Amino acid sequence: MAYTVLVTGGCGFIGANFVRFLLTERPNWRVVNIDKLTYAGNQANLADMADNPAYTFVHGDICDQNLINELFDRHKVQAVVHFAAESHVDRSITGPDAFIHTNINGTFVLLEAARAHWPAKDQAAVCRFLHVSTDEVYGSLGPTGYFTEETPYDPRSPYSASKASSDHLVRAYFHTYGLPVLLTNCSNNYGPYQFPEKLIPLVLNNAQHGKPLPIYGDGQNVRDWLYVVDHCEAITKVLESGQVGESYNIGGHNEKKNLEIVELLCDLLDKKIAPLPSGAARRSLITFVRDRAGHDRRYAIDAGKIERELGWRPRFTFEQGMEQTVEWYLANRDWMDGVLDGSYQSYYESMYGSRGAVQADKE
Repeated sequence: MAYTVLVTGGCGFIGANFVRFLLTERPNWRVVNIDKLTYAGNQANLADMADNPAYTFVHGDICDQNLINELFDRHKVQAVVHFAAESHVDRSITGPDAFIHTNINGTFVLLEAARAHWPAKDQAAVCRFLHVSTDEVYGSLGPTGYFTEETPYDPRSPYSASKASSDHLVRAYFHTYGLPVLLTNCSNNYGPYQFPEKLIPLVLNNAQHGKPLPIYGDGQNVRDWLYVVDHCEAITKVLESGQVGESYNIGGHNEKKNLEIVELLCDLLDKKIAPLPSGAARRSLITFVRDRAGHDRRYAIDAGKIERELGWRPRFTFEQGMEQTVEWYLANRDWMDGVLDGSYQSYYESMYGSRGAVQADKE
């Protein structure tokens, strides 16, 4: 019997990789993808899936209650995997309104639709609401220690506060209404189709063209890096086998300083493509700029629970994931050029200036 999954934000970076993973690895499932197609949502990310009879795309807003209810009715939705979110920390600092609206109100609309459409007798056996969140809800770590599922929430930006709020709302629907929810909190993802305001694709694009690579502060901020394919496998494992009402941290066991990431990408490009016209190494493009307001120093995930209880751990080493990521961006220059059109460039420079700093954010 086909299993119907509503994926929100499925044209974004992680969402598109997840949709592709499900359609490939679970061919008897149906996927309904709703995406508002804001600047980071791109139908080209799933162009190769457009003719798949198991795939339906809906251009819409998760805050539109009538539309969400209609989708539940029409497609007999049995599971929700909720990616859709405003996710860029800098934009949440300069314009928090959209983060509150989408990340909190949108989650509320989806929860209400699930509560209205899933009969209590079917919920435990079939239905699942999987809310995809971030390790940023936990705040900032010192030089030691790890985030666990029991770490108290301590969000430091409007973005992480909005995600923390939606996490609490999801848990409340489990405790109050018995809704079969699951939560995942992931570390920094990287891989194909990532929007180029994020660290890795932005560095790859700028470094190819000899543009400056500004880095916030001293570049010593630490993030745990997770290859997006590993993340998609983990989410599927939680959806199929996770304990209802539980949360699972998903990390890549790859703590890296931002400066290390930028230097590695520069070195890989120096080996793979033509040198800069000056003959200088691409590391020479690195410059340091004033730090971001409230910039968390270190994130690190303890992913022991999902390994112990569900048997998941990353398949790809950091070196393997980075090699595949760089090769994908070099081989898909047309995709990058299509994203970096005039409207995006105008947006980016209006927000950060032509030398906006590179950073490590989730999607």
